Amino acid sequence: MTQPEGFVTPENAGKVCKLQRSIYGLKQASRSWNLRFNEAIQEFGFIRNEDEPCVYKKFSGSIVSFLILYVDDILIIGNGIPTLQSIKTWLSSCFSMKDLGEAAYILGVKIYRDRSRRLLGLSQSTYIDKVLKRFSMEESKRGFLLMRHGISLSKEMCPSMPQERERLSQIPYTSAIGSIMYAMICTRPDLLYALSMTSRYQANPGEGH
Repeated sequence: MTQPEGFVTPENAGKVCKLQRSIYGLKQASRSWNLRFNEAIQEFGFIRNEDEPCVYKKFSGSIVSFLILYVDDILIIGNGIPTLQSIKTWLSSCFSMKDLGEAAYILGVKIYRDRSRRLLGLSQSTYIDKVLKRFSMEESKRGFLLMRHGISLSKEMCPSMPQERERLSQIPYTSAIGSIMYAMICTRPDLLYALSMTSRYQANPGEGH
C-alpha cells in the first residue's frame, strides 16, 4: 500500500509498504479471510462441500454437524448440542466472535420452529412484503394462482418504436424479476414457471409482459 500521509521518509518516498496481514476493506481481504477460515475449520475435522464451497459438514458416528458461512456470518446446524457447543468454543479460540444464540433470520429467510410437532420451517414473508412495497404493490389483491390460465407471452408484445421502448425502460422489470427469483431459489419453487415465462423478455419488456 502507499505510505500513509505524514509517515513518508524522504529517502524512501518512492517506496510502498508491504502488508504482513490483510486489512478489512481491501480487495483481497475477503479472500484472505476465507482462506484463513477454511484452514481453521478443516483443522477441526470439517469437510468442505465441493458443490457449495460455503457449506461444511462433519460426521462423528451418529452425530452430524453442518456449518454454513456467509462472509463473516456463520450458521451451525446439528443433532448434538454438546458437539455444537464444542464447535463454537473452537471458533472462539481461533477468532473474535459473538454467539447470537438460536438462529431466527439468515439472509432474509426466517427460521421458525414448532418443537411440539417437531417441525422446522423457512419463510420469506417479510422479504416478499418488502419487495411488494418496493414496487408499490403492497395494496394489490392477493390470490392463489401465480399466473392466470390462458396467458400467452411472446416477442410480438415487445415494443418496436423507440419512444415506447424509452417509456417502458423506466419500469424496473428486470429488478422485479431478480427480487422474486431470490425468493424462488430459497423458499418458493412454485414461482419457477411464472418466472421462466416472464424472465425471457427482460431485455425488451412490453406492456403485456
